[in-house]
Amino acid sequence: MTQNLADYDLWCRRYRPAKSGAGQLICFPHAGGSASFYLPVSAALSVAVDVLAIQYPGRQDRRREPPVDDIARLADLIHAVLLRGPGDARGDWPLTFFGHSMGAIVAFEVARRLEADGRGPVRIFASGRRAPSTSRNETVHLRDDAGILEEVRRLNGTGSAILQEEEIMRAALPALRADYRAIETYTCAPGATVSCPISVLVGDDDPKVTLDEANAWARHTVGTFDFHMFAGGHFYLVERANDVLKVFRQHFDMDDDMDE
Repeated sequence: MTQNLADYDLWCRRYRPAKSGAGQLICFPHAGGSASFYLPVSAALSVAVDVLAIQYPGRQDRRREPPVDDIARLADLIHAVLLRGPGDARGDWPLTFFGHSMGAIVAFEVARRLEADGRGPVRIFASGRRAPSTSRNETVHLRDDAGILEEVRRLNGTGSAILQEEEIMRAALPALRADYRAIETYTCAPGATVSCPISVLVGDDDPKVTLDEANAWARHTVGTFDFHMFAGGHFYLVERANDVLKVFRQHFDMDDDMDE
């Protein structure tokens, strides 16, 4: 059990304990992202929601571990960790998934695995990502280091100050390349579905997702589907954080003015 809990804590970061039990929100980062990206979500919702952020290998305190460059394998690992974890990860609180960009696909694949165990989430919030069965010919993972950093700058996924720190970016490149390889080589059958509802969130100026590609998520659930568009690009959720949090508060039946 000690090893199981150690594995769980390595993968699942709880920045603030929940003060009540409305449910649990598990957050999956984007390509090159880390669990700390969701610290503001935890700070905003922890009064009523247990927010966990997944920490993939190869970044921050897990930087010495090899990153995972295959979505199926990454989903298998996270699925196993959630099943082995403490009781609150096994269904005592309703699970909700939120994933941005690559994280939306990871969330979808983990949900499929948990549903096979009868322990799936009650909803998936899929942000900034086209539907699993849609495809584009993307080869960022085949570029040289400068080419990968150019893509990160284009999407504004990392603050410009960090992009100027050569040592930091050099350390991040293996995880970035692995993440891009994972998501760009991912395929999904058109008939792959989850039972839970899916809510899609996108920026209206996102170069990575068209309106049709976003709405195609409806084909991947036998539950309900809804769509939320916000002003902004691929990382709209940074500038529109309050609007995104309002969607979460509605899902968890939290009052808009509820704070810590």
